[in-house]
Amino acid sequence: MSFTPSELPYAKAALEPYISARTLEFHHGKHYKTYVDNLNKLVSGSQLADMTLEEIIKHCAGKQELSAIFNNAAQAWNHEFFWQSMRPNGGGEPTPKLKQKIERDFKSLAKFKEEFKAAALSQFGSGWAWLVEDESGILKVIKTSNADTPLAHGLKAIITLDVWEHAYYLDYQNRRGDFADAFLEHLVNW
Repeated sequence: MSFTPSELPYAKAALEPYISARTLEFHHGKHYKTYVDNLNKLVSGSQLADMTLEEIIKHCAGKQELSAIFNNAAQAWNHEFFWQSMRPNGGGEPTPKLKQKIERDFKSLAKFKEEFKAAALSQFGSGWAWLVEDESGILKVIKTSNADTPLAHGLKAIITLDVWEHAYYLDYQNRRGDFADAFLEHLVNW
């Protein structure tokens, strides 16, 4: 099997003015595509070539000798999840069921947003901010470094924000907080 980069679920300009078409051209067309291309090279001819992306991530997680494969597979998966975590005219209120869980586990939507933004801002260097659900159904905000992903830790991802600089630098330069605000208020796909 060969992995193919997924198409964006919207036009490259559809998230403007919050994420520019130029940013998505680089982010989707170059960074993400490189992860997929590298993964294909790394698994070609191996038993991993017949696995799904999720299976590769779970199989390679925590194995130093497979870290290059894990990093590229997890980055491909994380990015595909990130594209789905946004939509044109996003933001607003979560679905009623998700809002109820957020209010149960964070006390309010405002408190959740505060915690999510804090995770995005406090992630040192490259990584991700996530809303996840654990095995007992409790929602949590976590952050992961580099290619790490909730999938490798038995957590169900709900939404994610990419805080690698390539995700926002062309539009926001060093203003990661403004990028997180734009995501939560105008882009998030509940």
